[in-house]
Amino acid sequence: MKIDNRRGESAPSAPERELAARTRRAFLTLGVAAAAGYGGWEWLRTRPEEDGSARPFRRMLQFNERIAGKYYDESHLAPTFPAARVQKMRTNGDIGLGDDFDPGTWHLTVNHLTEPHQLRRLNLADIQALPKREHITRLQCIEGWSVVTHWAGTRFADFTAHFAPESARARFVSLQTPDDGYFVGLDMPSAMHPQTLLCYEMNGAPLAMEHGAPLRLFTPVKYGIKSIKRVGAISYTDKRPRDYWAEEGYDWYAGL
Repeated sequence: MKIDNRRGESAPSAPERELAARTRRAFLTLGVAAAAGYGGWEWLRTRPEEDGSARPFRRMLQFNERIAGKYYDESHLAPTFPAARVQKMRTNGDIGLGDDFDPGTWHLTVNHLTEPHQLRRLNLADIQALPKREHITRLQCIEGWSVVTHWAGTRFADFTAHFAPESARARFVSLQTPDDGYFVGLDMPSAMHPQTLLCYEMNGAPLAMEHGAPLRLFTPVKYGIKSIKRVGAISYTDKRPRDYWAEEGYDWYAGL
């Protein structure tokens, strides 16, 4: 390091001058990036909303849905597990599971595609009369946790073929709780997947109230937000139905 005779101070060396220059450039770059990030966030935040999300976010979710739809294959089955891997189901989510629910009054309303005003009312015995299917698969929650569970019930495809065969050509299906508090929409291919069940048993026992008794949906090709508890109504439609969490800003398709 050289001495600056005019001030009696040490003049910075070449490496020190280069370090100072780099520090200034890094600071300026960081400042520009921060300003750009803030500006981008402000732009996104002020965009019009669409189904609970800023429009650019919703467009990205729709793009992801189109990609997922392209690679969906009903012959592709979710992994199954031995009975030793079964875990206790976590209690999570009680929307649509009101405390005043009376299981003795439960029935399932089916709204057909071709006869939307001809409602059919079924009881649990009607559904249990169909072939029983079982599989041990993993429920994956959109919050990040998962649990291996033994599911038993009737395949949604068998249910449709028996109770609403003319509705099998529908594009979508809508499912609601008896109190209409929770509702999901499914694309028909996912609903007709061979592992999608209308379940009345879980882990070898009848469904508990907190898990959607007397009847719930489970599909391993979707996140758990689509596996609606306590199904009270099923409607087949060619118009994309409402979905509770999609209206809160989540992905409508919610595929795995």
